[in-house]
Amino acid sequence: MTEQEYRQHPAVSRSDLWRLKDSPEKFKFYRENPVEPTQALIFGQLFHAVVLQPEQVQEMFAVAPDCDKRTKAGREEYAAFVESAQGKTVVTLEQMAEAQKMCDAVKRHTLASKLLGGVHEKEYLWTDEITGENCKCRADIVTKVGGMPLVVDLKTTTDASTAGFSREALRYGYGFQAAMYLEGVNKVTECEHNFVIIAIEKTQPYAVNVLLAPRQFVQHGYGTFRELIEIYHDCKQSGVWYGYNGKDNMLGELLLPSWME
Repeated sequence: MTEQEYRQHPAVSRSDLWRLKDSPEKFKFYRENPVEPTQALIFGQLFHAVVLQPEQVQEMFAVAPDCDKRTKAGREEYAAFVESAQGKTVVTLEQMAEAQKMCDAVKRHTLASKLLGGVHEKEYLWTDEITGENCKCRADIVTKVGGMPLVVDLKTTTDASTAGFSREALRYGYGFQAAMYLEGVNKVTECEHNFVIIAIEKTQPYAVNVLLAPRQFVQHGYGTFRELIEIYHDCKQSGVWYGYNGKDNMLGELLLPSWME
């Protein structure tokens, strides 16, 4: 599938389920009212394409010319660019250069470069055995290194140090992602994989860290996956996409931080 075809496929994805952590009400709203991608998201997509799909970068992205739109010539040049860029994601020269520098840093990293082989940007579709819900994931890389089958994910970050990125992984649900991706890839391929993240910082010197998701990390994420897929299934069955006060509309309580308690 192309990325657009994958996004339009009706099966539920990791990013879909992660929205349920806020509330089913928000999940339903954003699914019916998709928002424009942020610049951070666009850059992440560009970086992934430069590393994993270099032959398709020109088909997917259009680099805006460095023209002075205050002048007639500049406005005409930019208008011609917009006309030619239909259907492509527009990025700047600076974004393209930055993505290429980060790609070069990943390829210079001995361990990370070994992980770049294998199948890139492949979709995996499966049915959850407990809820019967159709699920999907699109793995950055599925490969085998030293006889070990791996699902590899590229992540950009402000802090790729082991301690710093571990905190980020918990905050953004990377354990949940690891569990859901392994669930899908393992079922489709009938082979047990491990989950590895290539984390790269977005500022010079573009430091790289390669980190394995250990068993306990994935197990914790699997608990989150089971919780969210079952909430999704229940809401679909009932037609009730509830908000912050829960399915039974119960009164909540204000929280104190643990140090204050």
